Amino acid sequence: MGSGCKECENLPFPSEKFENGRFEEGSQICSKGGKRTRFWKKVKYQLVEYHSLPEYLRDNEFILGHYRSEWPLKQVLLSIFSIHNETLNVWTHLIGFFLFLSLTIYTAMKVPKVVDLQSLPHLPDVLRKADLHELLTCLPSMPNMPDLQKLRDEFKTSLPSMDMLPSLSGWHIPELLANCLPERFSHSNHTDPCVLRSMKEDVVNMIAPLMVRPITRWPFFAFMGGAMFCLLASSTCHLLSCHSERLSYIMLRLDYTGIAALISTSFYPSVYYSFMCNPFFCNLYLGFITLLGIATIVVSLLPVFQNPEYRSIRAMLFFGMGMSGVAPIMHKLILFRNQPEALHTTGYEILMGALYGIGALVYATRIPERWRPGKFDIAGHSHQLFHVLVVAGAYTHYRAGLVYLKWRDLVGC
Repeated sequence: MGSGCKECENLPFPSEKFENGRFEEGSQICSKGGKRTRFWKKVKYQLVEYHSLPEYLRDNEFILGHYRSEWPLKQVLLSIFSIHNETLNVWTHLIGFFLFLSLTIYTAMKVPKVVDLQSLPHLPDVLRKADLHELLTCLPSMPNMPDLQKLRDEFKTSLPSMDMLPSLSGWHIPELLANCLPERFSHSNHTDPCVLRSMKEDVVNMIAPLMVRPITRWPFFAFMGGAMFCLLASSTCHLLSCHSERLSYIMLRLDYTGIAALISTSFYPSVYYSFMCNPFFCNLYLGFITLLGIATIVVSLLPVFQNPEYRSIRAMLFFGMGMSGVAPIMHKLILFRNQPEALHTTGYEILMGALYGIGALVYATRIPERWRPGKFDIAGHSHQLFHVLVVAGAYTHYRAGLVYLKWRDLVGC
């Protein structure tokens, strides 16, 4: 080594270049005096190769470099904006989390609590041709109707433009027209002379669902919550696990819990809305998938579950959870084989299962990095592909959930 900075010669890592009293390694430079400490801090947080990792960070031997190893928490958090082999693992699920957060807010605000009139084909034309005189004359006979004259005026003047639905949103529609609903939507046994028998049956059948309370939304939002928890837990795990062995242990347990939560809650909308009129099967399927999810979480808490040699077992366990949904889906198809919504939602669920299954297969086999080790360290390795497929599968199930909500709001039991 050349002459110059004697302190640099004693640094505990090899020199690739030493000139004019300056030690250079990549873009990091050390010179005499107080710069030695600064140099040590910079080089300390360089990325390392697989063979330099502690045992608990060795998970995929086909990813050879660009690892963070036991960095301080501040540097770990800041590494979200730098390039390493976990960057895309963090961001694929972090972006997915914000996507589902936006969809949850949008659905809660925009998806109506009753079916949108405009979603029913040709309804405005049919309504304009219908004789609604008896509907208007029946309104005065109903008790407990404040500002009735204002309602009747709004109804008469707004109907042609189809703008009356928002203006009536503040009125208690189910109570106002309870006596004018067709029999299949009425919960009472009394007969009222103003029942809309003179209106065309197709108009009544289309209007009546708008007059009843919507079905519960909790299974749909339970799935959205499970998806957001899974995506955020996964992103956090990939960001923080390199800090220390203890934190890595905690983060991996959180990640496995999130996967089990996503799979379990994915069945809630399909099972609940398919069997809401059959409480026995509804409770049976929901209880089974919930207990299976809890059992999977308990097993995933075992320390041995973290070892790389159990990668395939982890994938098969979560794959088995997903396959447990075949029974309720087949049962739904038998019960509602003549309902187009049943086929529509099943198509979404098959696509979702295919995306999850392919993701689990890629994760377990570590394709494509096993074919060309070191070539996919930064982008394109199996875990990143797995993340993208999980987000795509969850979004597919979101679309199925919207079909379930519209179907059950219209049809009821």
